[in-house]
Amino acid sequence: MRLSLCTITFRHHLLSLEDIARWAAANDFHGIELWGAHARNMQHMTDRNAEWMAAFGLSVPMLSDYLPLDEDLASLRHATSNLCRLAGRWGARKVRTFAGKSASSDTSPEARWRLSARLKDACMMAQDQGCEILVETHPGTLADTLSSTQRLLEEVDHPALGINFDTLHVWEGGADPVAAHRALLPHIRHYHLKNVRSRADLAVFEPANVYAAAGKRTGMTALFDGAVDYLQFLDELFEREAVDASLEWFGGDCFNILANDARNMRLLRADREAPIRAGVA
Repeated sequence: MRLSLCTITFRHHLLSLEDIARWAAANDFHGIELWGAHARNMQHMTDRNAEWMAAFGLSVPMLSDYLPLDEDLASLRHATSNLCRLAGRWGARKVRTFAGKSASSDTSPEARWRLSARLKDACMMAQDQGCEILVETHPGTLADTLSSTQRLLEEVDHPALGINFDTLHVWEGGADPVAAHRALLPHIRHYHLKNVRSRADLAVFEPANVYAAAGKRTGMTALFDGAVDYLQFLDELFEREAVDASLEWFGGDCFNILANDARNMRLLRADREAPIRAGVA
């Protein structure tokens, strides 16, 4: 597994990307997932690119942004082209977006058809620029349930469309993460890993609360301390050879939480692999 941290974790911190990269490398992360806003605001720093990141022993697997799928086609194409250009600068082939701004149950057939068509158009542009568009499993979008996510994949039907599998949000949508993972596996290109104390606390992950500097953080937990069973889910991931995943932490005490979660994941994998090594020996 290639594990990254996310720069959105530090959205309210006074830190440079160099500070984050040095810390990530020192704590055995493999990469840094760049928030689109951060990538755009570093465009003038021409020496910041994939080669610069590689000097730390790190890569950028994905840029996470929000394509304007509900705006006019010209705006969408402009945003898609710019995002893929930025991704190329950082050596990333994946760009993440949300599938609209409305829950699947609140979306009319006409609106769903229009958004699917826009998403397919964006995928065509992305493919031309060597990128894939990953729709994140997320509440309040057309990828808010397993069935709606599967339907969206069928409607768009384009090889440049993939899934950013947010395990917590899949669970929030009512699906068993392991079963949903198996159902979506051919389309999954990346994973977001985070946890919550209980279903009653899920509102802390609403975008408006996450983006607010004074937002509520109570209920956000370390990866193995919450309601989602990551011991079982990670067993699924550890069986795969090439997996890109990011620890998506929005709460406080960022460095300690990220370091401990990454360390615990390494220990868990070593524990799972120990019987295999013993058998080989």
